[in-house]
Amino acid sequence: MVHFTTLALAFGALIPGIVAHPANAPRAGTNFGCRVKPSASFLAAAEAMAAAEANSTSSDDFSIQATLTIQTYFHVVAKNTAASGGYIPQSQLTQQLSVMNSNYAPHGIQFNLVATDYTVNTNWASDGNELAMKKALRKGNYAALNIYFQYAIGGDFGYCYYPTTVTTGSNAFYRDGCSILYSTVPGGSSTNYNLGKTVTHEVGHWFGLAHTFEGGCTGAGDNIADTPAQASSSSGCPVGRDSCPSAPGLDPIHNYMDYSYDSCYDNFTPNQQTRMLNMYNTYRA
Repeated sequence: MVHFTTLALAFGALIPGIVAHPANAPRAGTNFGCRVKPSASFLAAAEAMAAAEANSTSSDDFSIQATLTIQTYFHVVAKNTAASGGYIPQSQLTQQLSVMNSNYAPHGIQFNLVATDYTVNTNWASDGNELAMKKALRKGNYAALNIYFQYAIGGDFGYCYYPTTVTTGSNAFYRDGCSILYSTVPGGSSTNYNLGKTVTHEVGHWFGLAHTFEGGCTGAGDNIADTPAQASSSSGCPVGRDSCPSAPGLDPIHNYMDYSYDSCYDNFTPNQQTRMLNMYNTYRA
């Protein structure tokens, strides 16, 4: 478990009671294609949380006491039973879970795969009628992570919902989780994005992290103090990129919350780790 301190209790007074889900609008001008865009209310909540984190001391901050284990459910939603139709072999799902655990282990987070199910439905496989699909397939409570591997997601690689205040059984409760393009799993056919790290990126949103390039070079950006400002998303692995030359630091191209190639990704920052734990304990624990 993760130590839950007085800082988390204070968030209840600082953060609005309802944090809207991201607007699911595709981003243009990039090969990556994550559909998540935070609402104004979510950004306000993140800003309040950032202020509380900045004002906290080591005695009242979150600390990892032991591994936080997330109960996880995989749902493969294919258009037919062929691998080319999105019916992912179990071996690749095993590799996907391994990637998730490897990427999150340095931050005290692990994923326990409770169950995997397969559904053949041509409409759902192409992200048609999302709510009906999730009402039929979702498992667990709001602390459980549901990942839907689908054949197509409107040209995107994935999307996921930010944590919020929900009522069990509400539409917001059912929508929670991540939709992932099937070909991004390890060994998939999405060139440069087939090492399984699209899931790492999208689950970062599930934990309450925004893109590192949120807000560009001005303002609060992603509301994480140790991710340098970034004018726009990265493409490929542009070492030395500095899209905000007047701000400290180079672009965080290796951060899981940018849009770099999977081979370029290798980290979350310490403040992102703190934010994930704070968001989880505030909304999901």
